[in-house]
Amino acid sequence: MKVDRRSFLSFVIGGAAGTALSPLPWKLMDDSSIWSQMWPWTPVPPDGEVVYEDSTCTLCPGGCGISVRKVDNRAVKIEGKQGHPINDGGICILGLSGLQMLYGPTRVKSPMKRIGERGDGQWQKISWDEAIAILTEKLIDIRDKGEAHTVAAIAGSDSGTVPALIQRFMTAYGSPNFMRTPSGRDADELAVNTLFGNQGRTGFDVENADYILSFGSGIVDGWGSPVRMFRASSLWKDKKTTVVQVEPRLSNSAAKATRWVPVNPGTEADLALGIAAVMVSRNMIDTGAVSGLSSWKSDLLANYATEKVSQTTGVAAEVIAELAKGFAGANRPLALCGRGKAQTAGSLRDIAAVYALNALAGNINQEGGMWPIPEADYIQWRDVATDNLASAGLSQPRIDGAGAGKYAQTRYLASRLADAVNGNGPYPLQVLLVASANPCHDLPDTQRVKEAFARIPFIVSFSSFHDETAAMADLLMPDHVYLERYEDVPVDAGLTQQMIGLSRPVVSPQFNTRHLGETLISAAKAMGEPMADAFPWDDYETCLEETLAEKWDTLMEDGVWVQADIDPVGDRLQLAGMDADAVQAEGDVNSFPLLLLPYDTIRLTSGYIGEAPFMIKTVADTVIKGNDGFVEVNPQTARAAGLGQGDMATLTTPRGEAQVRVHLFEGIQPGVLAMARGLGHTAYDAFLAGKGVNINTLIGPVEDPSSGHDAAWGIRATLSKA
Repeated sequence: MKVDRRSFLSFVIGGAAGTALSPLPWKLMDDSSIWSQMWPWTPVPPDGEVVYEDSTCTLCPGGCGISVRKVDNRAVKIEGKQGHPINDGGICILGLSGLQMLYGPTRVKSPMKRIGERGDGQWQKISWDEAIAILTEKLIDIRDKGEAHTVAAIAGSDSGTVPALIQRFMTAYGSPNFMRTPSGRDADELAVNTLFGNQGRTGFDVENADYILSFGSGIVDGWGSPVRMFRASSLWKDKKTTVVQVEPRLSNSAAKATRWVPVNPGTEADLALGIAAVMVSRNMIDTGAVSGLSSWKSDLLANYATEKVSQTTGVAAEVIAELAKGFAGANRPLALCGRGKAQTAGSLRDIAAVYALNALAGNINQEGGMWPIPEADYIQWRDVATDNLASAGLSQPRIDGAGAGKYAQTRYLASRLADAVNGNGPYPLQVLLVASANPCHDLPDTQRVKEAFARIPFIVSFSSFHDETAAMADLLMPDHVYLERYEDVPVDAGLTQQMIGLSRPVVSPQFNTRHLGETLISAAKAMGEPMADAFPWDDYETCLEETLAEKWDTLMEDGVWVQADIDPVGDRLQLAGMDADAVQAEGDVNSFPLLLLPYDTIRLTSGYIGEAPFMIKTVADTVIKGNDGFVEVNPQTARAAGLGQGDMATLTTPRGEAQVRVHLFEGIQPGVLAMARGLGHTAYDAFLAGKGVNINTLIGPVEDPSSGHDAAWGIRATLSKA
């Protein structure tokens, strides 16, 4: 049998990915092997009674059920919960590492106030009463001056009771400035609203599809609910499901796919529309789930003719035709989108093109298809009664520009915060509250973000960890970690069901931390009326139990509540949102002839939670070696720059410069570079800080003209000998 080079690369990388992602390595990780690295803070529990307690993991959006093994009341191992509807006993490497976050040295162990220069790490421990007093006195003073709108909050999510309490706090106070960390949810929610005319999100029935067409989604690299996708990938293999991965780089997902289709960076939407044009021209479509086809058809056929799309995308015309035939001819085809882990917003055009492809294939609200469904709507609190000060503040424009003007349908634009604070906003920001988010590492153009944070007079971090944003704060009010607290966990990572997990305390708090919900209730009551009136609960657990109402008993018994029978928010897709120009990479091609792309890996978190030491130990030495991070370079590109494997090089973009090592990789196109997200931390401890390069220091936001979301998929760059 003849094997071409591309197939050989896919075979080698796919084998490595399969070993890494199969259940076998995790089965071998018993108590002793997890802790055998001899970290200085390794817990050594005495002999004692062994018990298991169930909870829900909140370290990523996946919402897996977990079972925590305890010896003498000390947690020693985390396993996947058997029978859980998402992961059924499986667990990813991040979930497995949770105990190192519980016991590790990066925890913020008590409330603290800054006593030195911002960022110098000089703190003084204080009591919770003093911390609450500092926060509330500051907020009362600002509110009494009629400047409530100059306070903002950033949270990692807006789903569940804790984010809802933050939003309620901001509303009662009088600020319109609640923001959610950017992610693929932003573009997905906007697409559902634009294409189906209702608020909601998208679920994908990956388990029952028989043809998967993925436009850059990291199927085995952390997209959606990771363990669910690992299980789906194994199911596809058993069922011989065709899986086509479209992306510029030979990722683990591409290597494990049936077919990898390399595409020019940033042209995935063009390919999707090119496939749609072939399907329309050959009458291979189902018109039952689309509206506006007659007015859209002529433009589609003219602008996305196969030869034109081939030139744009670099995909051969015959391949485009084959993909159209295979997708349209399948019984249950399903197209996926959201690059990597979908942790950046992306453009409306990209999402709309793929969703239109699904609609043309007739798979809307069908088995194995795409389901636009409503968000879980179980938080039914009474409306906040706002006073004159709050009403005046809420009438002010948002500092990020969302919800008004050309971005009237956009809910959050946290990627615009730095620019607003640095002088382009409608007013100065006086206070910023940050919860379950690390914008000083995770937002693009990190240096500009830090410059903006330096301008904000007062920053409060509720982080459980000494992360980059906590380092910029003035007041630390640390939350419990997920193994120490109650919390509802709505799971919306591509599921076709409404599902709520319950995170429960499996151990007592290790340090002098406090549940964020408790902190917000205490602060509101300390501020008096009308804030106190908006928070009638005695404590967070009372709030949670009352909010979950009839779901509470099920959650306490089973750990998860599932509603499978859901009415979709729509059954016909309006063909819209695809006429905007494609988002281009920042930089002049003459000054920066190369393209730098970020990529995600299951071995790095890429989110607000930093990697535990156990995770760092699993990262390949072609991603990081010692403290040096690698950039992937095609050998042809490296030769032109006089670079070889392992050489130190200077990587320069319009946003910054970094020293990197070269990893020669034929699975990436000439002229294209790639670097992993999740490294380059300046905070945490010696196991994580100073390792590799934070790609967010090299790439900046590029606004989607349709939504204002950050739609940057890469940036132009140069690479030269160091």
